[in-house]
Amino acid sequence: MPEKRQRILFVTGRLAEPSLRRVVGELSQSARFDYEIAVLGISVAALMHGDWVAGKLDISGHFDRVVLPGWCGGELQRLSQRFETSFERGPKNLFDLPEYFGQQQRPTPDLSEYDIEILAEINHAPRLSDDEIVRQAEAYRQSGADVVDLGCVPGETWTRAGEVTRILVQHGFRVAIDSFDRTEVESAVAAGAELVLSCNSSNLKWAAELDAELVAIPDTPGDTASLQRTVDELVGRGCRFRIDPILEPIGFGFASSLARYFDARRRWPDVEMLMGVGNLTELTEVDSAGVNLLLAAICQELGIRSVLTTEVINWSRSAVSEFAFARRLVYHSLHHRVLPKHLDSNLVLLRDPKLRELGEDELALLASRLTDPNYRIFVERGDIHVMNRDGHWRGTDAYELFDNLAQDSAALDKGHAFYLGYELSKAVTALTLGKQYTQDEALRWGFLTLPENSAIQRRRKSKSDTS
Repeated sequence: MPEKRQRILFVTGRLAEPSLRRVVGELSQSARFDYEIAVLGISVAALMHGDWVAGKLDISGHFDRVVLPGWCGGELQRLSQRFETSFERGPKNLFDLPEYFGQQQRPTPDLSEYDIEILAEINHAPRLSDDEIVRQAEAYRQSGADVVDLGCVPGETWTRAGEVTRILVQHGFRVAIDSFDRTEVESAVAAGAELVLSCNSSNLKWAAELDAELVAIPDTPGDTASLQRTVDELVGRGCRFRIDPILEPIGFGFASSLARYFDARRRWPDVEMLMGVGNLTELTEVDSAGVNLLLAAICQELGIRSVLTTEVINWSRSAVSEFAFARRLVYHSLHHRVLPKHLDSNLVLLRDPKLRELGEDELALLASRLTDPNYRIFVERGDIHVMNRDGHWRGTDAYELFDNLAQDSAALDKGHAFYLGYELSKAVTALTLGKQYTQDEALRWGFLTLPENSAIQRRRKSKSDTS
């Protein structure tokens, strides 16, 4: 008995018709459905509204589904009732139809699990007001931090360490104290701090008496023997502790310090460990997301279950969120033995996971079919393309493009000029970085993306406000 194939009707406007026919024609073979395309009397499919579609669409024969452009406004229930079939909005970009139909797409992975704890340091906490400390702690918590670390100032004694710790605990924060000053540490622990950074031979005698977990470090970064002595003493006294062999910056023994983490894991296979990843992200002038992912992978493979980071320098201003995403990716990768690729794009900040292009022939065809003054903008093949009924302009310099189309186009009023300036600015950014540019949509910056209302949405809102 032959397989029963779905019949799907795709609705579009005149300008998108050639591209839609190509994409759906190829898709129908792999997704195994039959289709027809209804081209309604409108140039831009994105401007459709459900009520308008109801008056223009004529359906003959039976269809299992009707797929409208993703930007189509209005309620679809009336359409479904009128035509007695299911209506749905497809993706906003027709080139995403393969993913919409489950092609070229892996099942969405479950990235909810992780086992690396993030300690986020409030740097120079004694110099901040209580409100500033609570605000920064809350921002860290919202970004994914598990513990707030109060970073004290070496050489000074912060008499309010205990009081501030108590305030944070009352706000529901888990607190660590980062100090070698006995007064600061003891008062913070008495107020509820659960972790002390750090402990070595200089403070071991009194730190071992504290009712808190300690972070054991070497007396100097390369002195593994001193770390061994501190660990032996803490074990002998029944203290709770984790080990940090100290990550050093590039140029100051970075590779050797990484090797010490490997050696420490071999020497103490069952002891908890911590890595101060901020020593690399804060002290390396490079966007920190990739650095955080690599350090998270090292921690995951070595069983380092806690990291210390901060967000002092501007290029690491989102370091806590970056590591929060990274720890989920590396956990999934190791536990499912898959590459950390095509799982989640939240850490692809500078560029984009993929690019979609119309191609020269389709751009030329589209330009030849335009009959209205509205501008269409594309970024392809190393150029920005701007087109409407008056012409097709291309180039890489937004100012030169604007001057040319201002001279040639009759439709350039001040509203269009502002719109073009805004969109061309995004287009130049996309061209420079190799990002996907889609007119009227925000550029994608991974988890940092800020949604924006498109000109289409603003136009619809303006009409609804005045009606």
